[in-house]
Amino acid sequence: MSDCVSDTPRPRGPRLGAVAALVLFGQVFSQAFAQSGHESDLFQQGAFLEAARLAEGGPGADEQAFAARALLAAVVTGEDPPDPGLLERALADAERALDLQPDHAEGRLQAAIALSLRSRSMSSASALREGIAGRTRRMAEEVLSRDAGNHYAHAFLAVWHVEVRRRGGALGAALLGASLEEGEKRYREAVRLRPGDIGVVWQYARALTALDPVRFRTAAIEALEAAVVWSPRDYVEAVLQERARDLLKAYRAGPQSAQELALSRL
Repeated sequence: MSDCVSDTPRPRGPRLGAVAALVLFGQVFSQAFAQSGHESDLFQQGAFLEAARLAEGGPGADEQAFAARALLAAVVTGEDPPDPGLLERALADAERALDLQPDHAEGRLQAAIALSLRSRSMSSASALREGIAGRTRRMAEEVLSRDAGNHYAHAFLAVWHVEVRRRGGALGAALLGASLEEGEKRYREAVRLRPGDIGVVWQYARALTALDPVRFRTAAIEALEAAVVWSPRDYVEAVLQERARDLLKAYRAGPQSAQELALSRL
């Protein structure tokens, strides 16, 4: 396999409105539900904790999933390592949404993101024992079984395949059914469905860089160069765009610098 992940030609530069998760993941975030204008404004401005607090007082699954989304946005745009209290609270909100509405797509995705972020502080062996990788993959695939056009679920799975390969090695990837080819396929589908999503680009480029900044240099840099010319849609994308700029600078300093930065960021 080449450093471009596959031999399929890729669009370049701004045309990558087209090369764009979170998760970002890990962070991968869905569009806000029809919350009050105030809550939505708070989210757009980066006042995530206040937006979450207000949404948690709501009666339905949409409100609880929105609260989880806001808390995870606070985690992703904050310092690394993530605040474990915020992660547990986000997971509880997402699970509450699923209790209220078991097939709630947003709740399922936010639960998967929260579990994935929580597993970053665990050893690979511990995460494997708890079955987190398999559980989060099933969650995203369940979303796609009901909504094949959910680009956030595709983006989540794109990063999932790369991260499992990094943390589990070839053997772990084989045991869990992870493959870089499938990851790229999911990534391209996410990009096709929602061009210009900075979060999707950042998460995939970061994951590739963390895995192997030499082998995947071309793919990562092309994605990052696209991300830095797009207009951020909200506070989250503005933060992730700045991280994309930082990672491009790190690549100029060398692959080790790029990998160290990728491993230190969400």
